[in-house]
Amino acid sequence: MARMTTWTITPEAPGSPVAAALWRAYYTEVSDRWYLLHEGHRTDPAELEREIAAATGAELAPPHGQLLVGRYDGTPAGSAGVRLLDAQTAELTRVFVAEGMRGRGGAALLVAAAEDAARALGARRLVLDTRGDLVEARALYARLGYTETGPHNADRYAEHWFRKELVPVN
Repeated sequence: MARMTTWTITPEAPGSPVAAALWRAYYTEVSDRWYLLHEGHRTDPAELEREIAAATGAELAPPHGQLLVGRYDGTPAGSAGVRLLDAQTAELTRVFVAEGMRGRGGAALLVAAAEDAARALGARRLVLDTRGDLVEARALYARLGYTETGPHNADRYAEHWFRKELVPVN
């Protein structure tokens, strides 16, 4: 009899060991990709440690945010966060699936759970930013109904901005 392996997605405290490990994996990957593309080397370890420590994720905690962790067959394998920017707009951030767990549908499930969390916070739309080299992310957001739009922030690394109107779920 074949065993069914599934994703479960649950809220997680941004400071938990699981959230910290996923944040480290996410930040290391996106930082290394940027440095390799633009400067031909990986992130300086001291800079990596400073940036990881500086971004605690506190803005992803209730009552104005939510961090979600996806577990594949019980193993922490991905994350997604939302935080309110104003009463009707939330930002989608920290969408990540660990390299060995990609291609199993987790990213779409994490984004859908983040959309539900944003609705629960009162948001009517989600916005996000990403970089040009993160082509997988841009393809995911387009596939999930996000529309590329003008900038909503001045983040140094943001090159593409997306938006999605959240349809209320009855």
